[in-house]
Amino acid sequence: MQRRPSLLLSTIVLLISALIVTFGVVDVELESGSHFGLGLPAQVPLLFATVFAALVGIFYLKRDWRTMEKGISGAIEVSIQAIIILILVGCLVGSWIQSGVVATMIYYGLEVMSPRFFYLAALLISVVVALATGCCWTTSSTVGVALIGISAGLGLPLPITAGFIISGAYFGDKISPLSDTTNLAPAVSGSELFDHVRAMMSTTIPTLLLTALIAYMMGDSAQGSDGGRIALIQSMMKAEFNISLWAFIPPLVILLMASLKIPAIPGIVAGIFASIVLTLVRGSTTHEAMIVLFSGYVPEHLGEFAKVTNLESISQIAGEFSGAFTAGSPALSVAPDVFAKIGELLTKLFTRGGMTSMLETVCLIVVALSLGGIMEVCEFLDVILEALMRHVKTVAGLIGSVLASAFLANVFLSEQYLSIIVPGRMFRKAFDTKVWDNGKKLAPVMLSRSLEDSGTMTSVLVPWNTCGVYVSSVLGVATLDYLPYCFMNWLNPLVAFAMTWLGMAIIWKSETADARVDVNANVGEEILPA
Repeated sequence: MQRRPSLLLSTIVLLISALIVTFGVVDVELESGSHFGLGLPAQVPLLFATVFAALVGIFYLKRDWRTMEKGISGAIEVSIQAIIILILVGCLVGSWIQSGVVATMIYYGLEVMSPRFFYLAALLISVVVALATGCCWTTSSTVGVALIGISAGLGLPLPITAGFIISGAYFGDKISPLSDTTNLAPAVSGSELFDHVRAMMSTTIPTLLLTALIAYMMGDSAQGSDGGRIALIQSMMKAEFNISLWAFIPPLVILLMASLKIPAIPGIVAGIFASIVLTLVRGSTTHEAMIVLFSGYVPEHLGEFAKVTNLESISQIAGEFSGAFTAGSPALSVAPDVFAKIGELLTKLFTRGGMTSMLETVCLIVVALSLGGIMEVCEFLDVILEALMRHVKTVAGLIGSVLASAFLANVFLSEQYLSIIVPGRMFRKAFDTKVWDNGKKLAPVMLSRSLEDSGTMTSVLVPWNTCGVYVSSVLGVATLDYLPYCFMNWLNPLVAFAMTWLGMAIIWKSETADARVDVNANVGEEILPA
């Protein structure tokens, strides 16, 4: 006979699963020289956590394996649309890089660099690059590293620079339709991609403006400039890609589709076709324009720039690419090792995209959702959520619970994706069924927005989270050193909760399933359960 788990058992299973994942993912070197954690890809410990939860369900709760299997299939089915979108996003990234869209956006983004407004420029450049690539990791490890180098040359504190780089990178990653987390959050919560992006604007834009104001106020100490590095990055991109304003057409197509409320998949496909046409017009063959959709783009010339060892090699490159490296340009005045390093950074930035680039993410989603399916079938999450919801009487309390749960998932599960998937699965039922005193339900975008406000944004603030470990290593700044200056990341969940508590930008689910914003919702008063 089947049993229902107790709150104690449910909590123990969740904590042990979190411990398995945390120990498997982290690899922290202790003062003694020993290591804590296995440093494995998240997929492996997630698999073992899924097996553990399934064993408890089968042998203690007496769940039938066929029921467990249906739970896994049902959980994965929820994210089928997200998986399709992720594959299409891989195609989109590859085609946008090849057609020069990404390079053009970065090129003009670098134009805003100014010594006096260095921190603000670092923030805005990171925003532009992350919006173009949909990846905060890539932004941090490429343009971010270049900005850290410029900051060191100017004698500015590296933790402050790192904080603004991360703030901009995570804003762009959160808003960009190319981002995997931006696609994952609505898939888990049951909302639409572009509805989700629009909903995030209400909490994210105010936080960005506040962060930009802080950057502006802190920028007075930035005097001097390293024009050679900036010019070199721009020259190298001109040598590899066609930089022109025509490259803004594919992003404008995406924005047009979003404004017309076209579903995500047709919108992304339109962006892919626009970039393919741009590539063909510029002289590439049909095979060249199509193969990047599968395997991604591999730079043709940037790899050669990364092999530079002396001034003679730089002179030879300047002669070969005279249209990009003009005589007397600051780009030709940098040392050979700097030339090679920037060439290597740009090679890493633009070697990406294609369907194959999304396979690891898809695998992670499938395994993580398998764990979520087991948790749901065994009712572990239901029991915990029921206990939690008994104490949640207001909309602000519910949103605060989601924000706190996503942050705790980053701390205990050590993985940004899990901070979206696990709380998303936990709270989706509450958002789907809870009828408030005005007779309405909260729109699914309220859940997806809250998951990103906390889950996406706080992942880089945890030293043992995969995001914190990665960004700290590539920027060369300890997580706890840059944490106070990641204003965007730690302010965003606070702003989101404050706005909800004040009754601002509450999005209700209408009868036609279209969300509307009710800025007059009185969420400060207690709301009794239906």
